[in-house]
Amino acid sequence: MTKTLRPLNERVTATARLDLPVHADVAEWRAATEADIDGIWQLREAMGRVDHPNYLTTRGAIAADFGYSHVNAARDSLVGVHADGRIVANGMVLFPPRQETLVRSILIGGVHPELRGRGMGRELLAWQVGRAKQQLASSTKTLPGWIFAYADERAPQSARLFERGGLDLTRYFLSLERPLEEPVRPVEPAEGIRIAAYTPADSAQVHSARDEAFMDHWASQPMSDENWAAFVGGRWFRADLSFVAWAGAEVVGFVLSTANENVWKTQGFTGSYIDLVGVTSAWRGRHIAQSLLAAQLEAGRALGHDRVTLAVDSDSPTGALGLYTGMGFHAAHRKMAYTLQF
Repeated sequence: MTKTLRPLNERVTATARLDLPVHADVAEWRAATEADIDGIWQLREAMGRVDHPNYLTTRGAIAADFGYSHVNAARDSLVGVHADGRIVANGMVLFPPRQETLVRSILIGGVHPELRGRGMGRELLAWQVGRAKQQLASSTKTLPGWIFAYADERAPQSARLFERGGLDLTRYFLSLERPLEEPVRPVEPAEGIRIAAYTPADSAQVHSARDEAFMDHWASQPMSDENWAAFVGGRWFRADLSFVAWAGAEVVGFVLSTANENVWKTQGFTGSYIDLVGVTSAWRGRHIAQSLLAAQLEAGRALGHDRVTLAVDSDSPTGALGLYTGMGFHAAHRKMAYTLQF
């Protein structure tokens, strides 16, 4: 028997007003504005080079957060400004729409590596959790409500911070790499399935297929039209490394990729990142995912790239990890998901 949940606004206690943090190394705490995008980007670059040099936050991704209709920067963001004018701490608390089975509040940000270990992260996280509780408490939905934060295993200080802040380690995600000097085994999908390069005309159908395919993935919810448009219209999206599986006029699978050349030097190789790969539930078990991956890998080889990377839920119910290892991917790094659940 399924337990009926009370509305989130009855289950989550949140203070009406959040006090700004206080820290000796911060001259001013305030909400972020679009004028801070470059300063936040410089901070995230410094953090990324230490914590996860194989992937760095792009300026476009930061700018996009300020443009979403569901982000209220005046309430959902915070920057800590040093006496020299640099932004040395930043937090965003994202509250994505289209909440069908789960209401999520997602924490992103951090502290400049030069100023870590002084308690600034604890102050920032406490503010973020407080804002996340306000977001969840604003909902009347009778769904689970989760506060999310992610930590790369190469940044153990983040994991310790989240645990001290009351979040629980809930899930592991593996970063996989596939060297492209190794041959790609051709894979033919089931009869009647056609693999074709992605085009902008496919966008709406692929978006719908993505939402359907990911509904049984852990903590996944449908993407808003704004988030989808920012992804496929972003500077680093690569249509030439993205492919769609068709059954007649129906999209039944997809592999969508990006390639951020700015990260190639820090990660030590050239290549693309597979952001999304999926097959709609009714069409699984027909070698569609393998054929899509083979097309993507061959396209990367043709461009002279060194590797392809992606991230996978280590406990994916679709057997995705075995699929990828069978295509020549191997584990390189690990990321942990922390949650506070209501």
